[in-house]
Amino acid sequence: MAKVVITGITGFIGSHLAKKLVELGHSVYGVVRPSSPRTLEVFQDVSSDLVLITADLTDFMSISHALKTANPDYILHLAALTPVRLSFERPFDYEKVNYLGTMNVVHAIMELPDYKKRKLIAASTAEVYGLQTDKKPLTEDTPLEPNSPYAVSKVAADNYLQMAARVYNLNAIVLRPSNTYGRKFDKSFIVEYLITTMLKKEKVYVGAPDSIREYLYVDDHVNAYLLAMEKGEGGQVYNIGTGKGVTNRVLAEKLARNLYYDSSRIVFGAYPPGYPLRPAVSDQPFIILNSTKARRKLGWRPQVSLNKGLEKTIKYWKGRA
Repeated sequence: MAKVVITGITGFIGSHLAKKLVELGHSVYGVVRPSSPRTLEVFQDVSSDLVLITADLTDFMSISHALKTANPDYILHLAALTPVRLSFERPFDYEKVNYLGTMNVVHAIMELPDYKKRKLIAASTAEVYGLQTDKKPLTEDTPLEPNSPYAVSKVAADNYLQMAARVYNLNAIVLRPSNTYGRKFDKSFIVEYLITTMLKKEKVYVGAPDSIREYLYVDDHVNAYLLAMEKGEGGQVYNIGTGKGVTNRVLAEKLARNLYYDSSRIVFGAYPPGYPLRPAVSDQPFIILNSTKARRKLGWRPQVSLNKGLEKTIKYWKGRA
């Protein structure tokens, strides 16, 4: 079995991935911030099987020491600042963590013995595609048109990783996943926000009702990393998405029906009170990914339909209501 380091191990995907890797018998090391607000609750019943290493992603010596301590076969780089809406208020923080942090990981790996034999799999995002004029599924070759400070930071990291693969022969792979749901601790993303607010019978707000997105269930997202570890080729980028889009309006109405929520209480075209301000033009009208490459090269394909995934997510949050 392999030694695996996960940056962002206390995050949404990182915590689910850690649990799965432990179940598969891997030795899992997690990089956590010195002042991480998260608790070991996110790891559920596998915390005793993890080795947590305190390190600051934005400090090169810190992350270098962490990787030398773990001496991993695989580095799964998931740590990032992710809420798009907050990046408009904190652009410098996003660039520092998402771009500079990725540079630090790359160069820390290159300080390890035989670094070319180690595999880095890094999380990018569908947000890097930004505003596109053609309303068709986006391939990995689609020009990147970032439309938020968050997306710019991820494009920069994405490009740096590809450069490192070409120039330094770093065995680096980039995954660009679509919107993922199935969170168990964070209610601030759209699916979880709608479900938890509807369960409380409170008014809900859908700021960009006509924007089309695809929604990927967490288990399918995690499986993409497992397959990339096994079959991913260095220097390659893989889209990870369902290819099936839905408007935010349809998503909200679907959840309202499933939760027996009065749909007349849904406010379309407005964000919740206190929601961070963002330029209206930053709401991309269409992001659907063509994941043919991942299906062909990795053998990945989504297993959980939107209806089934929403059912699972609703069941979880009902149990915590």
